[in-house]
Amino acid sequence: MEMTPPGRPAASAPDLRIEGCTALVHGVGGDEGPDGIGFVEGVDIDVVDGVISRVGPAAERHERLTGQPSDTLAPREMLDGRGLLAVPGLVNCHTHAAMVLFRGSAEDVDVHTWFNERIWPMESNLTERDVELGALLACAEMLLGGTTTFADHYFHMDAVARAVEVSGIRADLGWACFSSDGAAGRERGLDFALRQRDAAGGRITTSLAPHAPYTVTEPDLAAIAQMAREHGLPVHLHAAETLEQTHASLERIGATPVQVLERTGLLDVEVLIAHGTGIVEADLPLLGRAAERGLAGVASSPRFYLKAAHSTTPIRALASAGVPVGLATDGAASNGDLDLWASLEVTSLVQKSLGGEADPTWMTSRQVLHHATTQSAQALHLAAASADGARSDVAVGRLATGYRADVALLDLSAPHLQPVHDLAATLVHAARPGDVRHVIVDGRVVVRDRRLISIDVPAVLAELRPRLAELTRRDGGRIQTYEP
Repeated sequence: MEMTPPGRPAASAPDLRIEGCTALVHGVGGDEGPDGIGFVEGVDIDVVDGVISRVGPAAERHERLTGQPSDTLAPREMLDGRGLLAVPGLVNCHTHAAMVLFRGSAEDVDVHTWFNERIWPMESNLTERDVELGALLACAEMLLGGTTTFADHYFHMDAVARAVEVSGIRADLGWACFSSDGAAGRERGLDFALRQRDAAGGRITTSLAPHAPYTVTEPDLAAIAQMAREHGLPVHLHAAETLEQTHASLERIGATPVQVLERTGLLDVEVLIAHGTGIVEADLPLLGRAAERGLAGVASSPRFYLKAAHSTTPIRALASAGVPVGLATDGAASNGDLDLWASLEVTSLVQKSLGGEADPTWMTSRQVLHHATTQSAQALHLAAASADGARSDVAVGRLATGYRADVALLDLSAPHLQPVHDLAATLVHAARPGDVRHVIVDGRVVVRDRRLISIDVPAVLAELRPRLAELTRRDGGRIQTYEP
């Protein structure tokens, strides 16, 4: 169990102590093996310089059980966790944050209509300030629901970086490019990634973000893979989004989208593949070999797939190949919201019924929590803390020494959560964003008693509302054409 031994003081007084909570911890064994999930009551979580320095018995409980005074040092700030459940901040592995601007504007249509007649025409109206306002609203929604990290793939990304800075959230940001942008699009994405890498006090990491194999040519994908190698940058892109795309790719060029990634060198760099519902058996060895080297991960947004009548990400097959699968929402224009709690539940339900034979014992509540925390961090290449507990610049997804102090505290006293027989099942099948009481990112309290401290949401909405009619016009052209 990944907990600091009791009675070992931090090297300095904690900046923050979450006192007396129940904590979700990893590495407890059981059916899920060494990365299993369990819950420990009466825990203090100490934070020093944005990093968890101790997870162990509460000082009060230690003194009661041992009769000895605790040698943990008094913190500078205390947050009462008694009666609350602490979980690692959720990680949204793939979204387009500013697309909250188009929430509900492209409903009940097929994917061709969604892109060509709705979203891509409307996105041609976006200004940099629109994207900043949308990103601020999205950051507010995610933080209030306990999501502390998101991976964003969009346009005007300096505006998104400003929203991340203001809100206090953590993000991996990539500026999307198409081959129709020419070399300038690739260079813009690289310039952004290098300028903003480690910004916002280290809360921003960056990626290169080609859109997809059907909108970016193989020579351009190869050029981006070379950029990634030269500059030590990950790549975040859509690939094998649907089975239709996979079949179309096979007919057009004789290769699946994943095979295109392999032959352009993108499976030789750190890569995050969004969706992957069109991943087929021939792709699994390629992805498995990349995952063995810590390079490949997949992001799954299951509610969007149900809404669009797509197949879903083959998580069981990917798990057998050793590929980490993180959970995501995609953008609110396709998913409806940025609620990862709903993604947890839908993942469990859909995966149980997937394939030729339904299996109610697969994708347990603990398994899906592992996908939303540690595997999401692995897919984003943000999961590794040093074995000796030394500070890691960016390691998230666990409540453990050496990991960044990204924590959500839930109040489970509401009627829809009671009684609690199994904490994991309660989180996956009953918890909602409104059950989150406090949120800490990088050791800083950003949501206290369900109130967001960092963003003035009414001011954001007041500036945004007069822009909505202009934003949703569809008569000014479109940024791209969807032809899988």
